[in-house]
Amino acid sequence: MDNACGVRSKLPDVGTTIFTVIRQLSAQYDALDLSIGAPTFPCDPRLIEWATQAMREGHNQYAPMTGFKALRDTIADKVERMYGASYDPDSEVTVMVSASEALYAATSALVHAGDEVIYFEPAFDSYAPVVRLQGATAVAIKLQPDLFRIDWDQVAAAITPKTRMIILNSPHNPTATIIGEHDIARLTALTRNTEIVVLSDEVYEHMVFDGAVHHSLARYPALAARSVLVFSFGKTYHVTGWRVGYCLAPAVLMNEIRKVHQFLTFAADTPMQLAFLEALSDPQSYLSLAAFYQKKRDLLASKLAGSRLRLLPSRGSFFMLASFRHLTTESDDAFVRRLISDHRVATIPLSAFNSDGEDTGLIRMSFAKDDDTLIEGARRLAGV
Repeated sequence: MDNACGVRSKLPDVGTTIFTVIRQLSAQYDALDLSIGAPTFPCDPRLIEWATQAMREGHNQYAPMTGFKALRDTIADKVERMYGASYDPDSEVTVMVSASEALYAATSALVHAGDEVIYFEPAFDSYAPVVRLQGATAVAIKLQPDLFRIDWDQVAAAITPKTRMIILNSPHNPTATIIGEHDIARLTALTRNTEIVVLSDEVYEHMVFDGAVHHSLARYPALAARSVLVFSFGKTYHVTGWRVGYCLAPAVLMNEIRKVHQFLTFAADTPMQLAFLEALSDPQSYLSLAAFYQKKRDLLASKLAGSRLRLLPSRGSFFMLASFRHLTTESDDAFVRRLISDHRVATIPLSAFNSDGEDTGLIRMSFAKDDDTLIEGARRLAGV
């Protein structure tokens, strides 16, 4: 059919995401899902009760554009307790429709046509397309292939007068790595006396394992002064379908981000905000997550110990990588498809997180699943 509308795609090379493809294949073969980072266990039932109560009490209209004041106050208090950082809830905290919206709004507000944005691959798949939609150039720097560390010398070489933003993600999806003090020191030095903004995706902030510390950029005043920090209630409270997140930024940056937010979605869901306000009143509701997910990580790892897959360390998030290169010369995409068709278990090929589709010999598994799913998934993978 002729294109009578004269449509010119802004993302001509972007098609159906790997997550949709894997879901379709999984449905076709009735495969068990270790691919998508969506929990198969229930949230705290009180969360549903609080949201339902808010609806019944008539809280069903638009919330304030920036989020309910009480929720923003509580978020600011939480951040100060955890990271020692003071954010003004009136001008530096905004509740949004998911972390994804916060990432988009921040990039759209602060990045202009002709700018360059550095990010690290493998990467969450929305970063580069959002940058490109602004008419800017997404500059991918590959993480070092051994333990997926950032090569800061490469970052230094990639910075130009056009560099406007660096996107950082820790704990990291998909590699399950975390940044450390060395990374903080290098990032601080490289951005000092520049106009570079840092967009810090910290949606897995509470999922850091083995006693490690989450190095939120909020902890470091020199970085916090130039950073937008993004967080997710959905990830924290096992309700990814509720789509509520928030971001923190200095007022001068937040003022611009709110301009985009008000025309993008205007406000996050009213009853869900009020439910999260109740949940945050108990700090254990999020402080317990590290132990909770570490137990699931260890369960999956123990059940895969006898398999032929080689597991990589998982230091944060709710993902784990496994190498299969010693088993076959198949690409990671072909290997994942065969796992679905022959073994009826779904994972994600790591190449899906590289803009050039570079094969990795690695698959990503999610352990944000109920224990029975993890045990059965490991049993099926053990037959590979």
